Formats: sequence, structure tokens, C-alpha cells
Amino acid sequence: MKTHLHIDWTSCDGRGLCAELLPGVLDRDDWGYPVARGKAGRDRTDVPLRDADREVAQEAVFLCPKLALSLLDGRTPEPGTRVPGQ
Repeated sequence: MKTHLHIDWTSCDGRGLCAELLPGVLDRDDWGYPVARGKAGRDRTDVPLRDADREVAQEAVFLCPKLALSLLDGRTPEPGTRVPGQ
């Protein structure tokens, strides 16, 4: 089952904790917002995760002070279907 880390840039304030926790998965753009490393377009906000990164991604979701991250299991994310903190 594929898990995606969704980044809601409208909620994010660019603190960067998630990018620090997931340096192999996330990078920061010019304004400090997290983006998928090496991706473009929608792939920058809906990041496919390896099984090895899932536990740390869950920690990043839990620690995000703005509830800007969520994990979506088993499906490709659809715009507007995210539940904050999940």
C-alpha cells in the first residue's frame, strides 16, 4: 500500500521542521516551504513515501504546529480531500 505525505501550503508557515525530519524526502523552496525533493508540480505537495520513511513522516505530521501535513494511505490524493493532522 502506497502512502503519500500531503503538504497544505495554505496552512504551512514554513518553519521547516518536517524538512529537517525528512531530509531525504523533503527540501525547502526559496521561501522556506517544504517541497518534495526533486519533484515538480503537484508532485511537490503530494509526496510518495517509502515504507522506511513512514514512521518519521507520521512524527512530522504529529509535530507540525500548523496541521499542514497529512498522511494518505493507499490512494493518490485528490485536491480538497485532506483532513488536517491525518
